[in-house]
Amino acid sequence: MSDVSTPRRILVTGASGLVGRAVIDEILARGADVTALDLANPGALPADRIIVGNAADPATVRAGLEGVDAVVHLAARPSPHHGTPLEVFGGNTASTFNVLEEAGQAGVRRAVIASSYSILGLPWAARRKHPAYLPIDEALPLQIEDPYGLSKLVDENTARVMADRHGMDVVALRFPFIADREREAARLAETIENPESGAADCWSYLDVRDAAAAAWLSLVAPLRGFHAVFVAAPQTLAPYPTEALIAAYHSASELRRPIPERDVPIDLSAARDLLGFAARHVVDLDVRPLPEGGRYA
Repeated sequence: MSDVSTPRRILVTGASGLVGRAVIDEILARGADVTALDLANPGALPADRIIVGNAADPATVRAGLEGVDAVVHLAARPSPHHGTPLEVFGGNTASTFNVLEEAGQAGVRRAVIASSYSILGLPWAARRKHPAYLPIDEALPLQIEDPYGLSKLVDENTARVMADRHGMDVVALRFPFIADREREAARLAETIENPESGAADCWSYLDVRDAAAAAWLSLVAPLRGFHAVFVAAPQTLAPYPTEALIAAYHSASELRRPIPERDVPIDLSAARDLLGFAARHVVDLDVRPLPEGGRYA
């Protein structure tokens, strides 16, 4: 394991986004300083240094790395619909390569990058796909066919290479749907009305405050090299029994162990064991029977 000290100044890219703002709040609460990097002027942010520019631009990132001893890289186009396929794939992969390469050259030895549950290939597929088995874990075969999921696969491989190239320790957090209260309420209402709508995400979610906590733990955990881990709330964002949802919408998937009540069908043990992470902000729902309805093939 590497010797880890609490970072004093952290570069946060994508700083004005939903997760970026929460990560800044978490870092400041832990007593460290923040340099915020964002593509456009982010307006009011509590960071004492703000850099405006593209995370794929070496000069911009070099400016942001001044005095920094750790990086949280969140800047990305967040779905395959945020630009052309080339803009999504090219932009995401270029910024991740650039941030990690410049950080490594600057002597930074701890980084966190935002990967995604979408690396599995399920959420943005043109036709419905099913995991080979449940609960999902980090060894699950991927079924990517979209530029966003592909960009996250390349990002993780870039991080793995940078860990070797620079002797850097890098954690890729495979975030599910990230929720603040408004997003959480909207997604829950949709899922109650149409349980199938959450099937591609396996009804998983994570409160944005827990996403920020996972990022902080990734900065200070005693680990070495590259690691990719799923993080999620321990229960689904659905009021229905998980096994009933699986039987209705993922019946082709092998069920490797019982998944009781509303437990999320993702194995969260890697994040627990590696980072000491467990989500604290969860939606308390009474379990109700799954209404009868159609299934997809």
